[in-house]
Amino acid sequence: MNTRELVLDMLLEMERERVYSNLLIRRVLDKYDHLPAKDKAFVKRAAEGTLERRIQIDYIIGQFSKTPVEKMKPLIRNLLRMSAYQILFMDGVPDSAACNEAVKLAAKRKFQSLKGFVNGILRSIVREKDVILSGGGEKAFYPDREKTPLAYLSVLYSMPECLAAMWLEEYGMERTEKMLQAMLEVRPVIIRIKESLTEEEKQALLRDMEEAGIGAEQHPYLPYAYSLEHVEGVRNIPGFDEGAFAVQDISSMLCVECAGIKEGSFVVDVCAAPGGKSAHGAEKTGEKGRVLARDISEEKVDLIRENAERLRLKNIKAEVFNAMEHDGGLDGKADTVLADVPCSGLGILGRKRDIKYRITEEMLAELPGVQRKILEKAQCYVRPGGTLVYSTCTIRREENEENVRWFLEHFPFTAEDISGRLAHVPQAETAADGYVQLLPGVHSADGFFIAVFRRKGNVD
Repeated sequence: MNTRELVLDMLLEMERERVYSNLLIRRVLDKYDHLPAKDKAFVKRAAEGTLERRIQIDYIIGQFSKTPVEKMKPLIRNLLRMSAYQILFMDGVPDSAACNEAVKLAAKRKFQSLKGFVNGILRSIVREKDVILSGGGEKAFYPDREKTPLAYLSVLYSMPECLAAMWLEEYGMERTEKMLQAMLEVRPVIIRIKESLTEEEKQALLRDMEEAGIGAEQHPYLPYAYSLEHVEGVRNIPGFDEGAFAVQDISSMLCVECAGIKEGSFVVDVCAAPGGKSAHGAEKTGEKGRVLARDISEEKVDLIRENAERLRLKNIKAEVFNAMEHDGGLDGKADTVLADVPCSGLGILGRKRDIKYRITEEMLAELPGVQRKILEKAQCYVRPGGTLVYSTCTIRREENEENVRWFLEHFPFTAEDISGRLAHVPQAETAADGYVQLLPGVHSADGFFIAVFRRKGNVD
């Protein structure tokens, strides 16, 4: 099987059918599971990277082609994209191989007449490779950072201008550029080692990982969080089948930490799938407590159950329920309610590369309304003195700070000071006001928003 042809076909399907890249890549790799690990790694990296860098790559190709990229035949366009990505961003791939294999693929796929066109553009990119990767220098290959900052950010970091403009206005040039740089960096796998493990069991687990060639480094924010490197599939990590750890981003762990869940508490997670926060909450509340984890479909709820079963957690009940509907039977019963609501996902663009190309103004306009409907229902379930945790994986004021302001104006809650629970997180100045916005490039985490509210009233 020609691995480059696999990548090409995936890129064509993503463009034609608008399928989610992570689902498509997983399906293809499962189908060709017999391929050597090195080939599967190439397919994954080339497909994900080409998608992630598409705006930048299209700009580069456009500097050497008289035909605009959007006017090219889809196969040729995606063939050039994936080959340019190999030349510019994959160190282990010889430039000659990227060029020659692209020409062969053009001929194989009935574009014999365009072999010279493909070869010419790719050879030009190879010749100018140092200039392209250095940012252009005196040749000013990219848009000027000072004169056209929006175009510069969009092209150099492959970010649609509408999103770059939003962050540029809110955070300024320096912080926005740091965020965009961080979104393009390779992210380690983050795990949460179960706090119920003894120190001896934890050290044995870390030794097993080391022997398996996996590098594990404790995260600076939480003692049970570890960043892993050289992971070839999470199911292959020692301790996975035994439920010794959960794969969970640090921002998600901080969300549960900020909730202040006590032993014996009743926790309701209204948008729970795939169940990371529910599982974390179940460990915090212990055998005397319980967690009710809900989501909108049986498929999502199955993920929660699968997670709970692997982690050997018997105090989680998972069920299908739409968070936008009201369950009167739960009113005033929960010690803690977790509401990690549907959002634009702009904080996890480095993990879900499709999002930035799918965002529309209509979608952005609708989301705060959906989030407020969920909050309106979720707050009913909190007992007097109990807490509601609102979270999103986005970086957008309308979905975050403005929703906090709206909520406090309409419901009998106060903002909870969470600064003590974020003691090891830098630049969390707003934590005393009950919320924090985590930013890539500023924090060692995905872009994530956490707000904690406490319900007014007498505590039983």
